Amino acid sequence: MESQHIAPSAALKFWKSESEAVWLYQRFAELETNPSLADLYRRLADTEVSHVAFWEAKVAAAGGKVPEFKPGASVRLKAWLARRLGPAAMVDAVSGVESRAAGSYDGVADAEAVGMPKDERSHARVFGYLSRSGKGLGGDDVARFEGRHKAGGGNALRAAVLGGNDGLVSVFSLVMGVAGAGASRSQILLTGGAGLLAGALSMALGEWLSVQSSRELYQNQISIEEAELAEIPEEEKAELALIYQAKGLDQATAEALADRLLSDKATALDTLAREELHVDPAELGGSAWVAAATSFFLFAAGALIPTLPYLFWSGTAGIVASTVFSTLGLFGIGAAITLLTGRKVLYSGMRQVLFGVAAAAISFGVGHLIGVGLG
Repeated sequence: MESQHIAPSAALKFWKSESEAVWLYQRFAELETNPSLADLYRRLADTEVSHVAFWEAKVAAAGGKVPEFKPGASVRLKAWLARRLGPAAMVDAVSGVESRAAGSYDGVADAEAVGMPKDERSHARVFGYLSRSGKGLGGDDVARFEGRHKAGGGNALRAAVLGGNDGLVSVFSLVMGVAGAGASRSQILLTGGAGLLAGALSMALGEWLSVQSSRELYQNQISIEEAELAEIPEEEKAELALIYQAKGLDQATAEALADRLLSDKATALDTLAREELHVDPAELGGSAWVAAATSFFLFAAGALIPTLPYLFWSGTAGIVASTVFSTLGLFGIGAAITLLTGRKVLYSGMRQVLFGVAAAAISFGVGHLIGVGLG
């Protein structure tokens, strides 16, 4: 979009939003017990103060008058909650606001001339980091918080559990549906096999598209970081220092670390990618093909559990055997989920059995009604 100079009414609107940001960050700084984070909030507020002064001058130059500042209801609510729950509890909410505001100055010539879009994107990244790294906790607090949680194998284990669960529950319900309709063993096997193949292919394609899209997004973001590092290295250094300060370092140490890391061109881009984008440039989220193949086989493995018993039994015996095998599989998946959630194995396993068997029972009942109706 072609850049446009700002109208007085729009300048007043920007003044209002920037003033609210100053007011809120100052409240956060007053309430924050972590000195490094309190200093970070003050520095963010200082940046917004310069934006407020800029828009005040624009309004005055256009012959307008800036009214007395009064924070809006939404900002007052955030501050009220921060007083009662702590600033950390409001990081997610502010992160969302900053993410939306990051593009508000794009195409506005007056704002672009003084680097406001870059400042807002920097703030969005800082709050995004705070949101992802422990709800605004810093330094040792984050380490202690993360040490109490079971995070090992997170994404890979989550994909494995969900893939197997999708295959088992969907095909178990499908098999029970046709069994309830009175289908023969060969028809049930054909239905289960078709459901297995269709579901596994769909899962594989979906996972490939998801991972490949993420890789392309990361590549684009890294390209942007590379361009910014070449064009505005001092601003990138300041942004990296803010991130390290958000981690719990004091301002001087954070700035010294950022300066040292970005002084080496061979590692500068790698550092920015890891700290700002939270991605390993060498991996970019992993291989789309490996993810697709993994999803295919995990779904297929889950789908085999309710289908295989019909190779050996038919009629009521097949239904019972498929239900027993599926119940054991569901309990196993529920137990695996506890590695992610930290819940008790019995609770999680039985919950998974309850939901899975309920879905299959409903399918069986509907299939039986349809079968009776057709008969």
